[in-house]
Amino acid sequence: MVAAMAGVMAGAMEVVAAASKMDAGVFVAASAIVIAGALGVILARNPVHSALMLVMTLFGIAVLFVAQEAHFLAAVQVIVYAGAIVVLFLFVIMLLGVDRTEALEAEPLKGQRTTAIALGIIALAEIVILGGTANWATGNLAVAGQAGGPGSNVEKLARSIFTRYLLPFEITSALLVIAVVGAVVLARRVPREEADQ
Repeated sequence: MVAAMAGVMAGAMEVVAAASKMDAGVFVAASAIVIAGALGVILARNPVHSALMLVMTLFGIAVLFVAQEAHFLAAVQVIVYAGAIVVLFLFVIMLLGVDRTEALEAEPLKGQRTTAIALGIIALAEIVILGGTANWATGNLAVAGQAGGPGSNVEKLARSIFTRYLLPFEITSALLVIAVVGAVVLARRVPREEADQ
């Protein structure tokens, strides 16, 4: 009996060791994809290439979600972010024609680079201060109540989004549409006939 139990335990330990090696391999591969994609988003000169690198980054994050057994988040990552939002980015990039090279020396608004650098430094300082001093885990109860009871997690999430948080959900979608329309209007190039008049 003891020998059989020892054999079962040894077999279980081998399975755990093999699984952890596989998990480590998946984590390393997905992390390398995420880091390479993030660097590509920053370093690519062409905005279309940057958007495609963003897709690669989002797919790597989806793999990491699958490794954590968060399958719903992985599906949302692929369908919503990699599918819809990046396609929207590409649509706006192609519509505005910003994939063409422009003169970086020309500054249409005076002082915009200095203001951007100052705001970036302020944001970085806020992140460092909040990250070092804040205690984020409060242990308070959730605002929407406990997510217990019958039904799957997806059903509970859908019930919460489409009942209690329906108005903020719809306002967010309207704001995204308004932002795209505003970007198109602001970046619209004036035809030569209008410019000559």
